[in-house]
Amino acid sequence: MPRSQIVVPPPQQRRLSRRSRLIRAAWRNARAIWHEFRLPIVVLLLALFGGGWLYGELWVRAGYERIPYADLPYTMLALMILESTTEMPREPQLIIFWYLMPLIALYVAGRGVFDFINLFYRSDARHNSWEEAVASTYWDHIIVLGVGHLGTRVIRALVSMGFEVVAIDRQSDTEKQAELDRLHVPLVLGDGRLETTLDKAGIRKARALIVCTSNDHMNLEVTMRARDLNPDVRIVVRVWEDHFARQIQRFMNVEAVLSATDLAAPVFASAALGIDITQTLDINGVDYSMIRLQVAPDSFLDGQTVGTLQDAEDMDIVLHSHQGQVTVHPAPETVVRAGDTVVIFAQHSKVTDVVARNQQRR
Repeated sequence: MPRSQIVVPPPQQRRLSRRSRLIRAAWRNARAIWHEFRLPIVVLLLALFGGGWLYGELWVRAGYERIPYADLPYTMLALMILESTTEMPREPQLIIFWYLMPLIALYVAGRGVFDFINLFYRSDARHNSWEEAVASTYWDHIIVLGVGHLGTRVIRALVSMGFEVVAIDRQSDTEKQAELDRLHVPLVLGDGRLETTLDKAGIRKARALIVCTSNDHMNLEVTMRARDLNPDVRIVVRVWEDHFARQIQRFMNVEAVLSATDLAAPVFASAALGIDITQTLDINGVDYSMIRLQVAPDSFLDGQTVGTLQDAEDMDIVLHSHQGQVTVHPAPETVVRAGDTVVIFAQHSKVTDVVARNQQRR
């Protein structure tokens, strides 16, 4: 029976609440807006304060009474809008300011209007900037590259198991974006072969990368780039040619390379997480799976007996391993402890529920 390797490692850091994540994303988005407008703002401040101070010193050297320092920025602003309250001086070094300040004002106004239009009337770019800001708040998450039919199913499977996901794709559409919004998964638009795109998705902080595109050569390029940026990230790759798959797994240190015969979404999802899960079996119209996982401390499994879990959770624990001792079909009174390994057979929906609840503390 085909299967893919997985043991769910405990999350390395505490996850942010959704509210905290949105606050952090809003702050980073504000920084992105500042990045758009910073040049005209800096030029304006330098002209008002730096130029004002220089004008004041040259004014005194020309023999005039000193202008109060607090009035110098206003003096520069008046020169910018051609509303000076004094007559034009005769000294050339001062006359320069009378002609230069209006030009600076034109630059600041023109550049500011251009940046405003560029930011607020390009809705796609603005939306993508927000998605990137949200993605930047994730860590210990899973990146799915390629949000096609398979990629979308993989994302659904991961989210249903309680994991945080960031998606990457070259383009978006209304249907795709609506589905990702429903799942609370940010989408980073760009070429996944580029370092900048992977960085926006948080590759350096990610737990795993799943590459779901149908282009084998592109998948290889993405794998090479991701491995270079994060040598420890788990990588799962979809390929079509079995020979090519073996080469990728051998030379690129990839945890799982799944060919077209192994494209079930649960297999991809589980392979990125470190669990053993079988492909789904359809028996009389009902999907069943078998899973091997390590019991997390203080989860709903920890401290319960095999019999209690089987009766309460409608599943069959077919194997139990405790401190190296393996028991097939353990007795109902056997107590399951944190760190134990169990193999469970149940309906697929129950299996994904067990994965999610095993991560949660009681």
